[in-house]
Parts: sequence; C-alpha cells; structure tokens
Amino acid sequence: MQKKTIPVILTGKDIIASAKSGTGKTAAFLLPIIEKLKDEIDYSKIRVPRVLIIVPTRELVKQISQNLKDYSKYLDIKQSVAFGGVNNKTQAQKIQNGTDIIIATPGRLIDHIQNNAINISSVNHIVLDEADTMLDMGFLKEIEIILSQTSAYKQIMMFSATISQNVKKLAKAYLNNPTIIELTDVRQRVNIIEHTAYKVDSFKKIEMLSYLIGSKNYEKVLVFVNTKKAADEITQHFNLDGLKTLCIHGDIKQSGRNKAIKQFKSGEIRVLVATDIAARGIDIENLEYVVNFELPQSTDDFTHRVGRTGRANKKGNAITLICAKEYKELENIEKDLMITIKREVLEGFELTEKQPRIFKPKKKKLTQKKKVEKPTKKASSKKTTKRDANRSFRRK
Repeated sequence: MQKKTIPVILTGKDIIASAKSGTGKTAAFLLPIIEKLKDEIDYSKIRVPRVLIIVPTRELVKQISQNLKDYSKYLDIKQSVAFGGVNNKTQAQKIQNGTDIIIATPGRLIDHIQNNAINISSVNHIVLDEADTMLDMGFLKEIEIILSQTSAYKQIMMFSATISQNVKKLAKAYLNNPTIIELTDVRQRVNIIEHTAYKVDSFKKIEMLSYLIGSKNYEKVLVFVNTKKAADEITQHFNLDGLKTLCIHGDIKQSGRNKAIKQFKSGEIRVLVATDIAARGIDIENLEYVVNFELPQSTDDFTHRVGRTGRANKKGNAITLICAKEYKELENIEKDLMITIKREVLEGFELTEKQPRIFKPKKKKLTQKKKVEKPTKKASSKKTTKRDANRSFRRK
C-alpha cells in the first residue's frame, strides 16, 4: 500500500485507496503528509491547520495521533485532536493556540465549526480514513459541511476498506480526477489468518467460549458482539469463570474504554469484548485471536473484525461461533469471500437444538429403471416378429 500510494500523494493528486485491514494504510498517508509539511510550515508565524484527518471513532483518532507522534518525533510538527466524550473547550483552545494537523471525528469537528471555535479555511490536505464506515454511519452531511469549509485548493485522500457506491458518489462530487488504487480485493481472505467455525447451541455460546479460551490457554482474545447487552453478559460470565475480561461499547465512558484497551494491550486482562463501532480502529500488536461471538450484519463487517488479527504478516486466528439459525449467514459470507471455513463441534458441547434439514434430490434406483426398460424392449421385439411373419405368409 505504501509503495503504491506515497508517490501519488507526493505529487498532490487526489486519491482513492482501497485495501484490506493490516496493510499499512495509516503510514501510507501520514508519511507523505509529514514530508510535504516540512516545506509548507512557516515556523516564524502562528501555526494554522494545514492537514485535516477525519475518522469515524475516538479510538481511531487516538491511534493515528500516536502514530503521528512516532513518525514525527524529531520534527517540529504540532497536532491537535477533536472527538466527543471530553471537554470541547480544551480541544478548541489547543487548536486556536496553533496547530498543523487536526485529527477528528466528524461530529465533534462540526460542533467546533458551528460554534465558531475553530477555522479550517487554511486546510489544503484532507484525509478521509475509513470512508466507507463513516458514510455507513450516516456522516455524509457532516463531511460535506467540513469539506465546504476548507481551502478551495486542496488535496483529498480517501482511504477505505471497500470502494462502495457511497464512496464513489462522494468522490465524484468532491475529488478532482482521482487516482484509484486497489491493492487487493478486500473480500479475499487474508492468507495468514486461519478460520474456524464452531457449531454450538445458542444458549451455550458463552459457556463454550469460556471453556475454549481456558482449555486452549489463549492469552489475548478480542471478542466481537452485536449488542451492548451481549458484551456486558459475556464480561460478567468470564470474570466469574476467572478470565480477566473488560468490554467496550457506546454506553461506557471514554476514560473507561481507554483504560480497557490499555489493559488489554499490556496483558493485564485476557479478554476484551467489543461492539463493532467501539472497536473501529483498534490496533493491537501480536493479537492472535479474534472471535465472532455472533455473525455481523455484513461481509464487510466480518472482514473488519477478522482484520484485527493477522496484521503485519503475523499469524492470526479467526474463530466464529454459529448456532443453527446462523448457518445460512455464514454460507453467504463464505460465498462473498470465496473461502471455505471448516466446521467443528467441541467435545462436551454436542448439539441439541434442532438442525436445519438438508434437502437432496431423490435418485431412482437402478432396479426401477430396468423394470421400465425391459418390458418396452420385449413388446417391441414381439410385434416386429409377428409383423414379419405375416408379411412372409402373404408373399407365399
């Protein structure tokens, strides 16, 4: 990804880049931006925002902010963040004091703009990271307002796991003859990820997953769920079983989410349970196991989830728990991704729920075919013989 995108970004062209998770998209836009800023910043004057990076979640803001600090460690580049859950006045004040790069979520940035707290008219480099996710979350109007407030002469870089119809529509409206880079089809399997699906009764999923993690001695496991309620239930059950677990979802304060992620990265807790939105942008080094406790709403979400493991060419394992009503959903995901996921039933958790019937066309037995064919041949033979005999008699 970096090899293909960095030269294009350095030329100043607009770009749409699509690639699967774990391919280095963040460095692909941060490194050339840093390089360009070195020549653009006027160090003798108060800093004004020149780069705007818009992302869907607070966690992703923090991740990119940390990456930027690492990459620009020996450079005089100032950055600011803007996201919900913390004091907006403090954020606005830091931007007003002078900054080169703003990393923000769409909602909080709009708040600052509408309150006249910040001015982004000087921004001439814009990154829309996880563009497909932001549009799916309903941020199209906010993004349009933000883009209208920036410099008329700007470079726009859109990074996305998929180039969806919404992404194409936004690009057509705001990008100028963009270069399109598709590293790979995001729906293809990340080769170094091993997929396994465990068939289990719906009411035994929590119990089985707890047993699986404990018996296999999995050290660091990220579990994805569809609802806040499921996240809370799993967390409570696992802690009672002796597995140190925390969860992150929309109802948990930002400080609590930050603490949970920090403890998970450091190994203080063994399991982190997360909803999809809360886990967007989470980057955990050496994460071996990702679990789909429930199947997500779409194949793209499935790809995002399993993409948390198997990053930077390291081994990864994606485990999916499926009950009878989810068999068809998993089959659809397999068709989209063109993969086959092996199914297993864990010993001690044999299935008791009613399984879907498998309909196969009935084949006729060989004896049945012969009964139909033999009489026909004999009848045909007898008629021919009688007809030939009559003809012979008449000739005589």
